[in-house]
Amino acid sequence: MKSIVGGFAMNYQNLAKIIIENIGGEENIGSLTHCATRLRFNLKDDQQANEQQLKDTAGVMGVVNKGGQYQVIIGSDVGNVYKEIVKQTNFSESETNNEDDKRSRISKVIDTITGIFTPILPAITAAGMLKAVLSVIVVFNWLSVESQSYQILNFMADSAFYFLPILLAASSAQKFKTNMYLAMMVGGILLHPNFVGMVAAVKEGGGTIALFGLPITAITYSSTVIPIILSVWLMSYVEPIADKISPKAIKFFSKPLITIVVVGMAALIVLGPIGYIISDAISNGIKTLETVSPWIVPMLIGTFTPLFVATGTHYGLVPIGINNRVTAGYDTVIYPGMLASNVSQGAAAIGVGVKSKNAATKQLAFSAGLTALFGITEPALYGVNLRFKTPLYAAMIGGGLGGLFMGISRVRNFSGGSPGLLTLPSYIGDNTLNYFYSACIGAVISIVVTFIVTLVLFKDEVETTTTSEKTEEVMEPTRPLTHQGIEIVSPIKGSLHSLKAVEDGMFSEEILGQGIAIQPEEGKVFSPVNGEVTALFETKHAIGITSDQGVELLIHVGIDTVQLAGEGYEYFVEKGQKIAIGTPLIQFDLEGIAAKGYQTITPFVITNSAEVGDIIVANEGPIEVGSQVIKIIH
Repeated sequence: MKSIVGGFAMNYQNLAKIIIENIGGEENIGSLTHCATRLRFNLKDDQQANEQQLKDTAGVMGVVNKGGQYQVIIGSDVGNVYKEIVKQTNFSESETNNEDDKRSRISKVIDTITGIFTPILPAITAAGMLKAVLSVIVVFNWLSVESQSYQILNFMADSAFYFLPILLAASSAQKFKTNMYLAMMVGGILLHPNFVGMVAAVKEGGGTIALFGLPITAITYSSTVIPIILSVWLMSYVEPIADKISPKAIKFFSKPLITIVVVGMAALIVLGPIGYIISDAISNGIKTLETVSPWIVPMLIGTFTPLFVATGTHYGLVPIGINNRVTAGYDTVIYPGMLASNVSQGAAAIGVGVKSKNAATKQLAFSAGLTALFGITEPALYGVNLRFKTPLYAAMIGGGLGGLFMGISRVRNFSGGSPGLLTLPSYIGDNTLNYFYSACIGAVISIVVTFIVTLVLFKDEVETTTTSEKTEEVMEPTRPLTHQGIEIVSPIKGSLHSLKAVEDGMFSEEILGQGIAIQPEEGKVFSPVNGEVTALFETKHAIGITSDQGVELLIHVGIDTVQLAGEGYEYFVEKGQKIAIGTPLIQFDLEGIAAKGYQTITPFVITNSAEVGDIIVANEGPIEVGSQVIKIIH
């Protein structure tokens, strides 16, 4: 494979071979990892490395021998070179980290829920949307429920919900770091037709189910959430024990055999019933609350969902909504409230677009607002509403009132999906359109109230800037620039510093390119441009972005934080994903990383500086997310 770098064609295979030869050969490599821009070797003998030859090699930007690591600087192509070295040696691409997790228990729980449910959302969303479409088709008599076409489409939609335990088994196994296929097998055990038949027979004719005399509760586990998560969690402890006690000669089959027998029996006899009881208790609690005050929870969800999204805790609400639909057939609290909140976020951003006289702000606000109306709120929330504050307040007011109306109307959501205008048909069910009409009215209330309040509260930045102010050659970080060029905003809240303040020659000497450094005040990184994610790393401490204008950016969170092997970092995006200003990119444990002795100052550089034109950076000082920090003039 080849890449054009600095005017020459980089052959990854040849470059990897040259690097291996000049660090003393494979036998001199103790271990190998890589970060955003460099290969990091632990060499058995540094003296065997030919540093000058490496520096003279086309494709190598520099060599640093620091902190017990021999670092070969490659740049944005480091991932491809690393893979070629792995192919040519006996090193594995996977790396484990056994350091203690310093996060709070609440943070761990939220991270676990997020990690389990986020991967399955595409399947759940697709199933919910298909259900919504079928509801519309039936209401308008375009297709009979007795027809084979309807029945086939219906079981296609039902499949994601019916086999939800298997989907959750796969994502839970990834989160709990256990064998995915054994976990899915446990899901299959809970859903097996023979077991379902036994349960049906007991419920119809009485009797019991037992395994070696141990009673099994007659429960069906289709569409359930908690039982399989508990079972896979147990597997994460059973599998290592099975590995330890299995003789090496028969470990290939004894380890999975012991694991599946122990976990399968525990799932049927203990964990399944416990999970079912927990699910039922949650459902009954919500039903009780709905009976007493049906408007409270939807109103609170409608009001505070933006804050839940900002902190990442909104994923904890998703299982509740799913559980409600599984146990009761519909959800009256989570999804209606989120619908009100999401459309309010969109209306607030659009309100900013209408009132603002700044061209860049208008463009961002309209595009992000439209996206939020359809259920994807992060660009609107981070790029517009949080940035200007008053639109956020307006969205919370409108979302709360919309949620209040839907709570009073006892609106029911029957099939989920990403809450927004596109999923309004998911409120069609129980052979009536009443819930659909009420959901539409609630959405309109949220949109209209939010839009009006935004127009009243929002003060455009342009309005507060006097005409006597003149554009400076050095940017003020809190004031948008208006002359022509490419504007890049801050991805992090904190304080701006010169790259010379970074204790890493690769950045301080601008080897990778010009830019700035930010000392973070909070552990969140947002997109500074509209563009595409072009580089992600296993250690999650850095990200590469290419703007729509072709500017290549690198955000490197902390110095030498590759050593953490991903601990304390979490990506919110995938490689190749299109992003807008304000899209969440990375969340990191700021205090935890600092507590381990790592500097958290974050270099933010343009890696193709030589190609883009003159680069002007902001003055040092406090900076907010979304404020301009770099200006490129052609």
